[in-house]
Amino acid sequence: MASATAPAAAAPTLAPPLQQLRHLAEELRLLLPRVRVGEAQETTEEFNREMFWRRLNEAAVTVSREATTLTTVFSQLPLPSPQETQKFCEQVHAAIKAFIAVYYLLPKDQGITLRKLVRGATLDIVDGMAQLMEVLSITPTQSPENNDLISYNSVWVACQQMPQMPRDNKAAALWMLTKNVDFVKDAHEEMEQAVEECDPYSGLLNDTDENNSDNHNDEDDVLGFPSNQDLYWSEDDQELIIPCLALVRASKACLKKIRILVAENGKKDQVAQLDDIVDISDEISPSVDDLALSIYPPMCHLTVRINSAKLVSVLKKALEITKASHVTPQPEDSWIPLLINAIDHCMNRIKELTQSELEL
Repeated sequence: MASATAPAAAAPTLAPPLQQLRHLAEELRLLLPRVRVGEAQETTEEFNREMFWRRLNEAAVTVSREATTLTTVFSQLPLPSPQETQKFCEQVHAAIKAFIAVYYLLPKDQGITLRKLVRGATLDIVDGMAQLMEVLSITPTQSPENNDLISYNSVWVACQQMPQMPRDNKAAALWMLTKNVDFVKDAHEEMEQAVEECDPYSGLLNDTDENNSDNHNDEDDVLGFPSNQDLYWSEDDQELIIPCLALVRASKACLKKIRILVAENGKKDQVAQLDDIVDISDEISPSVDDLALSIYPPMCHLTVRINSAKLVSVLKKALEITKASHVTPQPEDSWIPLLINAIDHCMNRIKELTQSELEL
C-alpha cells in the first residue's frame, strides 16, 4: 500500500502563452478535414428548423465573443500567464467544437445545397479562428500590422454572416443560383470589354513597339515574350468570337431563367430536385470560364470548339433537368425549347468556323 506521505505528482509544466496559441491553431486546423467529410448526426427526433438556427446563431455569437476576448488580452502587455492562457484556449476550443456539433445536427433530408452552405460557413469560422490564433502568436503585440490583420479577420465576418444564411433548401438554391448568375455575368462583361477594345491584354503589357528595335523584338521572342501575333486576334479569331459571346449570353440567360423558375415555383419540400438543379447549374460558370480563357490570343480554334461543346452539353443538361422538375409546371409552353435552339445555333456556327481545324 502506498504511503500516505508520498509526494504528489508534479503538475505538468505549461507551455509559454504564444506557444499555446500556436498549438491551438494546429488543433483547430485538424478539425477542418473532419468537418468537410463529416456526416449528419443520426437521431430519431424530428428536425426543428427554428431551434437549429437559433442554436447555430447562439454558437456563432459565442465563438465571436471568445475571439474578441482572446484578441483583447493578447493585444496588450503584459501577456496573460500560461495558466490564464490555458483557460482562454480551452474556452475557444470548446466554442468551436460546440459550433461544429450544432452543424452536425442538420440532416441531409433538409437538402444537400443547404448543408453545403452551412458546412462552408462552419469551415470559414474554424479556419478564421485558426488564422486569428496564428496572427496573435506571430505578429508583434500592438503593431499596426497586427491591428489590421485582426480587424479584418475572417472569423468575425463569418460569425456576423450567420443570421443572413438561407434557412431552407429553396433559399439555399436561390443563393447559389444568384452567385452563379453573377459569375457568368462578370465573365461575359470581361469578354465584351476585351472585344470592344480590340486589345485582350490592355494594361497588362507595356507598349514597346515604338521604343524597341527589331533586333530587340527578336530577342524578346527568343526569350519567350509574346510577339504581336500572340497579342492580338486575327480576322478569323474575331469572327469566331461572335458566336462564343452569344453562347455565353445564352448561358447567362439560362441561369437567370432557372433562378426565376425556382423563385416562383420552387417548393421547399422538393429538396432532391432543387439539389439536382443547383448541382448542374454549378457546372455552368466553370465551363464559361474555360471558354472565355480559350478565346484569348494566341487562340487555338480547336480548343475553342471543344470548350464550346462542353458548355453546350452542360447547358442542355441543366435545361433538361429543370424542364423535368416541379419548377417547370408546363414544359411544353416554356422558353426552354427556344433557348435550346439558340444554343444549337451558336454551336453550329462555331463548328462551321472551326471545321478547317479538324481537316488539318
